[in-house]
Amino acid sequence: MVLDYLRLGSETNDLVIKTYNLDELIRESIRKFSSMFIYRKLKLNFEPTNRKIVTDKKWFACILEQLLSNAIKYTPAGTITIRVDERERLLISDTGIGIEQEDLPRIFEKGYTGSNGRIGQNSSGLGLYLVKKAADMLAISIFIESKVGKGSTFIVDINQKNRQ
Repeated sequence: MVLDYLRLGSETNDLVIKTYNLDELIRESIRKFSSMFIYRKLKLNFEPTNRKIVTDKKWFACILEQLLSNAIKYTPAGTITIRVDERERLLISDTGIGIEQEDLPRIFEKGYTGSNGRIGQNSSGLGLYLVKKAADMLAISIFIESKVGKGSTFIVDINQKNRQ
């Protein structure tokens, strides 16, 4: 994460925009966290998308991996779901602890840790900032819906038509 953070601040970025199989990008990210799913006894519900996406592989993977990392970190038990909805948005949902409503407007700010991040001091405040910066660099919109005690859904707008 620190290396990605430093790269974001660089005056040159190393974007390599190509067409990728979205399912493969997602599977690669899931594999990186497979041991955490097993260790935490979390269920993964991945619905294959059968879609292609034009993006930079490294930065898109950075987004996926950080969102998966957060979902795992803040889901003590339950399920993490990855799917694409009818509006061509990638949804990464968890049944975790959720985010306080007053924290939602600030979660993408550099260094911000909401009340859940301060519990146990296990949050740097850089992960979601990095996600937002990478998404902005790739012209991808990202949103969140969350309810305390019910979980969170990160919505990544991958609809290529929305970026023209």
